[in-house]
Amino acid sequence: MRLNSREFRQFVGIARGSAAEVRYQLLLAKDLGYITKKVYDELRSGYDRVGRMLTRLAQSLDHE
Repeated sequence: MRLNSREFRQFVGIARGSAAEVRYQLLLAKDLGYITKKVYDELRSGYDRVGRMLTRLAQSLDHE
């Protein structure tokens, strides 16, 4: 099954929301002591990269 443009935009929006949830879970894990600040910083760096990519993808779809 292929997604049409509208469905793909919706999918990207859901992905961005899920990424925001991951950001919160990372912060919570750090604050509760499940992960160290060093691990948090490494994971947060990866999260930030993915978040930027999703944002750019969403922006490019809005300009179509």
